[in-house]
Amino acid sequence: MDQHRSHNPNSSYQNPQSAYRRHRDAGGRNHCENKRSRPNQQQQHHHHHQSGPAPNLSTRKELYERDFPVYKQPVEIGCFSLDSERRFFNDGRQMRYYVEPERNPNFDLRDGYKDRYIKRDGNVKEKLDHILRWILANKSKLCSKGAAASPCALDFDFVTWRGHLTKLLTTPYETREGWLLAVTRFKGTLYISEVETEAARREQENRTERHEEMMYWGYKFEQYTCADDVHSLPDPGGVVNTNEAFCTVVQTRLADHRLLFSGEVDCRDKDPKAPAPPACYVELKTSAEICTPKQRSNFHRFKLLKWWAQSFLPGVPRVVAGFKDDEGVVVNVDTFPISKISQLIKNEHNCWKPTVCMNFCCDFLSFVKQIAIEDHPSVVYLFSSEPRRDVTFSVHRDSQYSFLPHWFVEEMSSRPDAHHQP
Repeated sequence: MDQHRSHNPNSSYQNPQSAYRRHRDAGGRNHCENKRSRPNQQQQHHHHHQSGPAPNLSTRKELYERDFPVYKQPVEIGCFSLDSERRFFNDGRQMRYYVEPERNPNFDLRDGYKDRYIKRDGNVKEKLDHILRWILANKSKLCSKGAAASPCALDFDFVTWRGHLTKLLTTPYETREGWLLAVTRFKGTLYISEVETEAARREQENRTERHEEMMYWGYKFEQYTCADDVHSLPDPGGVVNTNEAFCTVVQTRLADHRLLFSGEVDCRDKDPKAPAPPACYVELKTSAEICTPKQRSNFHRFKLLKWWAQSFLPGVPRVVAGFKDDEGVVVNVDTFPISKISQLIKNEHNCWKPTVCMNFCCDFLSFVKQIAIEDHPSVVYLFSSEPRRDVTFSVHRDSQYSFLPHWFVEEMSSRPDAHHQP
C-alpha cells in the first residue's frame, strides 16, 4: 500500500482525497485546468477541430503561485535494463549499489577519458521505444480490467520519460533553452516524446572537446561511487560505457492526470534495511566547487531547481553531489535530501518555487488533454516552448514527427489471445 504524507511540496506527496477536494473550484474543475492565456491569432488555423478559440498556454510564473497540486506518492511498478550494446532487458540486471565515499575523496574524473570510455551514439533518437518495449513485456498487468477480450487500453492518461516531465517543471524559470514535445493520443492514452530543437542540434554539433570531457566526468563520478553488487566495491579502473542503464518505471497521479513514466536511476542504497524502491534510490551529480557567495546563489537558483525536479518526480529521496575543481578532481562530497532543498533556497531572493513548477506541469497536461483530441497513432500534436513565450502547438499527420512504432501499434491493437490463434 502506498503511503501518503503531509501537505509539504518538498518533503512529501499528498493525501489525494483531502487535497483533491480542496483544489476544486466552484465549477467542479481542478484548479490546474483553470489558467489559460489569451489565444494567439496566428495559431488559429491549427485549432479547427476545437469548439471556440483554443488558447496558447502562458509560462508566466506568477500565474502558477497557488496551492501545491495533489501529487500522489510515486509507486514503482517495474524496471528495465539496457546493456553495453543498448539492448533492452525486462529486469534489473544493470542495477548498481551506492558505496559512500570519503567526504574529501580527491577522485580524478579525467582518468580513463582517452582510453576507457565507450560513448553512446547521441545521433540515435530512441524516442519512447524502451518504455514501449517495457509496456509490451508487461501488457497483461497494465491493461484495463474488463478489457481481456479486446485490444489493450492502458489505465493511464500519459506515458513519457521522466526527463520530459522535468523540462515541464522547470519551464516557468527557463531563460535559455526551449523544447519541442510531440504528443500522440492512442487508445485513449497520451504519449509524450521529445523532438530535438534546432538549437539543441547545433549545440551538440558544436560542443568543444572540453565540454565533451566534462560530460564524461559525471559518468566517472558514478564509477567511483557505484558497485555492481551488494558485496563488491567500485572499480574505477574499468570501462565507462554510457550505453548501460537501469531504469525505474513508476505510476503516480498529478491532480487528475494518471501518469506512467520511466527514468534512469544511478544506484540504490545497499543496506538490506533500506526502504523499497523508489525510496532506496540515490541520484549522483557533479558540480563545480562553490567558493563565493555568488556561486552559492547560482547553485541554489539554477542547479538545485533541476536536481529537485528530476528526483521529486519519481520519489528519489536524495542527491549525492561531488564538487569538483577546474582540473576535474572531486574535492568534497555532499548529500542533498530532496525534502530539505526548499529550506536551502528559502533565503534566496526571487528564487524558484516548487508549487509553481508542479502547477505549470499540471496545467500543461490539462492543456494537452484539451488539444490532443484525435486518437490516431500517426497524428502528432507538436507543442513548442521558448523562454518567456507562451506554449504553442501545431498538428501533423503522417509526418516526420510520428514516433509510435508499427510494432507497438500492432501489438497494442491485437486481441490478447490473437497470437494463440491457428
